[in-house]
Amino acid sequence: MCRRNSTNVHGFILMGLTDSAETQLVLSMLFLLIYLITVLGNMGMILIIHLDPQLHTPMYFFLTQLSFLDLSYSSVITPKTLHNLLTSTKSISSLGCFTQMYFFIVFGAAECFLLSSMAYDRYVAICSPLHYPVIMSTGLCHILLTASYVIGFVDSTVNAIFMNRLHFCKYNVIQHFFCDTSPILALSCSDTFEVELIIFICGGSNLVLSLLTISGSYVCILFTILKINSTAGKKKAFSTCASHVLGVTIFYGTLIFTHLKPKTSYSLGRDQVVSVFYTIVIPMLNPLIYSLRNTEVKNAVVRIMQKREGL
Repeated sequence: MCRRNSTNVHGFILMGLTDSAETQLVLSMLFLLIYLITVLGNMGMILIIHLDPQLHTPMYFFLTQLSFLDLSYSSVITPKTLHNLLTSTKSISSLGCFTQMYFFIVFGAAECFLLSSMAYDRYVAICSPLHYPVIMSTGLCHILLTASYVIGFVDSTVNAIFMNRLHFCKYNVIQHFFCDTSPILALSCSDTFEVELIIFICGGSNLVLSLLTISGSYVCILFTILKINSTAGKKKAFSTCASHVLGVTIFYGTLIFTHLKPKTSYSLGRDQVVSVFYTIVIPMLNPLIYSLRNTEVKNAVVRIMQKREGL
């Protein structure tokens, strides 16, 4: 069924996470619960920031966009994964597969640079607090956001152009639960060196550039915090950055582990577990990380509830 004599494949088979019907049922319930929490958490974050005027600041503007990206990021992968777990049909068309991969890369790359923009925002807030309203203007915030999406679309388009040159002459079975670059490269019977090199250059340069921005921002922040004399001032400055540092560490750690390596090192079980974490779990965690550790968000929820009770 899966063998092809031609080099053109009209569709793929996503093998998913397991062959066991019982395990598939458990995973589908778990992923559905996680996805519902992801949707409610990110939509809730966007709504709270929109409704509370005190949160209409650059920091929360970026946080709104992060919630939107997490929601989009998860929605590209999770619904199809749930469909495959709940039905016996695991096929996906070539167009559907490459479309999924395209938007997955778009939102992933955009999130990298959005996290960089958030780090720069924290740098200006802590290192140049008096100039913060002038530097982090509405215009600059929109420029940084637009640049994040432009880079994401350019990166994804370059990857799509080169991935589209691959031939799949033996099998059309993808040993994964979604159309990611590594399992598709492992499936191809073409010489993938050029494609791997392009993906590594694009992905690597994006990761390095965004990580350098984040690292540079936090090195400056650290030196500024160390100069603060009061313990309370240091604690407040650290707490301002703690959520972002945690989110960056989780996101970049899993992304680098999964993607910046040759196709020969692709491991079905290990890579799938890591992929589940950053495609399904992390979009659920981000609203929790940024809300549970954020007093301003909690206070905003209280103000919104009090306003509704007053009405």
